[in-house]
Formats: sequence, C-alpha cells, structure tokens
Amino acid sequence: MKIIYSEDHRCHFPQGELSGGELVTPFERPSRVEFVLARLKMRGFSDISGPGAYDASAVARIHDADYIEFLQTAYAEWVAAGFRGEVIANAWPARRMQWRRPDFIDGKAGYYALAGETAITAGTWQAVQSSAAVALTAQKLVQGSRDAAFALCRPPGHHAPRDMYGGYCFLNNAAIAAQAFLDRGAQRIAILDVDFHHGNGTQDIFYDRGDVLFLSLHGEPKQAYPYFLGYEDERGSGEGEGFNVNYALPRGTEYAQWSAALENACGRIEAYGPDALIISLGVDTFKKDPISFFKLESEDFTRYGARIAALKRPTLFVMEGGYAIDEIGINTVNVLEGFLG
Repeated sequence: MKIIYSEDHRCHFPQGELSGGELVTPFERPSRVEFVLARLKMRGFSDISGPGAYDASAVARIHDADYIEFLQTAYAEWVAAGFRGEVIANAWPARRMQWRRPDFIDGKAGYYALAGETAITAGTWQAVQSSAAVALTAQKLVQGSRDAAFALCRPPGHHAPRDMYGGYCFLNNAAIAAQAFLDRGAQRIAILDVDFHHGNGTQDIFYDRGDVLFLSLHGEPKQAYPYFLGYEDERGSGEGEGFNVNYALPRGTEYAQWSAALENACGRIEAYGPDALIISLGVDTFKKDPISFFKLESEDFTRYGARIAALKRPTLFVMEGGYAIDEIGINTVNVLEGFLG
C-alpha cells in the first residue's frame, strides 16, 4: 500500500488548548503522526513518499473563497492587531445574533470558528496546504492503478464544513478527495467515517447531494463533540435525501455493538455501488483515548480493516483523529494490515 506523508505537518503545533477549564498541550499534536509513521516503517510499509503540489482549484471546489483567504491571512492579521499569542476565537455569533462577518480579526476568528479548541499559528496554513496535497496525491493513485492508498494527513479535516474550522480541522481532506474523484470521472463516491467524533463538516458539505454517500459511526451527540450535529434523523435533503447515514452510539460502546453498525453501513455501501470508497480513519474509538468513550481493543482495528477490504472497492484511507498517542500507530496500522490481509 502506498503511503503519502508530508513533513510540513510539523509547522502546525499550537502551544495551548482549553480543555476542562485548563490550558493543556493540544491533544492533536505532531507526535501523533510521528508514532504512526514509525509503526508503518517497523511493520514493513516502505512505499512512503511526499505529496505533489498543493492544488488550490481542487480545494476551491469544496471550500468558500473568503474562508480560504481567512486561513491564509488570519495569523498575519492577528499579529498586526497587536496580539502576541496564537489565533484563538473568543466570541461567536450565537442564537438571535446577526451572522455578519466582522472586519477585526478577533471577531473574524469567531465568525469562522465552530469551536474554541483549535488555534491558528504562524505555520498553520503551510501545514494545512500540505495535508490537502497529501489527500489529493493519494486520491490520484487510487483513481489510477492502486487498489488502495493511505493519506497520512495532518491536520485532520472531517470537522471542517465549507466555511468553518474547528475540532482541529481546517480543510476537509476527505471531502476534497471525494470531489476530485467525481471531477475525474467517478459517478458515485462513498465516505465511511469511523472516527469517534461525528464528521459534521463532511455531512454539511454533501448533505443535499446524491453522488456522495456519507456514513458516520460516532458517539451519541448529546454526550460527545461536536454535540450539534450527528443525530440519526439527519438523513440528507433534496437530492441527498437518504444519502446521509448516522450511527450515534452510546457511552461505553464495545466492538460487538460498534461492528453491528459497521455491518449495516457496509451493506448500504454495497447497495450504493460506489466507484471508490474513502475511509475517514480516526482511531479514537480505542478504549484508552483521552477524549472519547468507546471501548475498542487494538485487535478490533485489524478486524474491521478486513471487513472494509471485503467491500472490494478502490479505497482511500484519510487520517483523522486518535489521541491515545502511545497506541495510535498500532491501531492505525492494524486497520491497514487488516485491510491487506
């Protein structure tokens, strides 16, 4: 399996995240990718290379132009305003407020942020571009001659809608890759999101479309981030009616219950008959993950990798979450090894 990876991910390393009322080292940090990369090499995955050039036109097919411009300029505007720290949103347009974009960067950050845990640093845009380039490079391989490829993306992307960032996500790598498949001749794409947290950004982007089937297995949103999307009655709208499928699972979910939802999702994918399958691969369903509440064991990741392989579709794995740092490499590579048999 070909792995695409960029060292530019290290350019994004915020120094603080507000969690549980404390300022902590962000759970989404460069070492996540380093542990995955080390495990890949230890297990004999040697076909690892860097991405092609960043394709701005492909990103613009998914994200709004004003939002992309904001990501490019936010840190410079922040510094020019006299702020000394990282860009962290402090105010949001809440219920009964006007959704008008402020001119001042402090307000502008809140306009585009969907949550306050995600900071923008001097190197964030460089890392964000490289992450999108990783996904697009791997996508080309799958649509070309490869049965499967792994885009080792960082920052992740599935929480990012067209015009917002949050949940550690800025550009939606899986959505960008899905659109690239379609633009290059595919008719139907399925995205299976196995991250613990609901892929709210991906759902939002494709909610009214029938050419992308989106399925997400995640923590019950009354109990789990992002809280305000991911309920099972969200089924799509217009041409997308029935093409959005959420499996909201309770606290303490173990593999038997989780895999039953996966089996249902796989049946839907088989019935849909996609030209390619994208896996938003978050491994924060692991029992030791610090910000999640499922109870999957490391061997369960191997088992569900094999189930995904049984779909027999060209498959693109796109890295999303997973914050149990010591085991993130084991669990990620277990999925890939299970897929490869």
